[in-house]
Amino acid sequence: MKVTMYGSQICPDCVMAKEILKNRIDIQFDYRNISESTKILKEFLSYRDNDAMFQPIKEAGRIGSPFFLLEDGSKTFEISDIIQTNELKNITASTCSIDGKGNC
Repeated sequence: MKVTMYGSQICPDCVMAKEILKNRIDIQFDYRNISESTKILKEFLSYRDNDAMFQPIKEAGRIGSPFFLLEDGSKTFEISDIIQTNELKNITASTCSIDGKGNC
């Protein structure tokens, strides 16, 4: 399965998801760091600004990362939609916010 992930090294949920996915032999993984370049940030913002799934995220003051695109065209914020293993036992995915409270 191919998975493209948009995220950032300053987002704990992104760092955790990246570590899990990059080590999976059953997944072709493409990590897109939104804080690495303007081009990648614009790619992400194109999804964020135009996809209705981001509306509740934006209304809550969150960023919307990690954001996953699957090879079948489906999109999700939840790594548990991609893999179901014990690796996820203590993981609760969320989307990073800008509220200054450290909530991702």
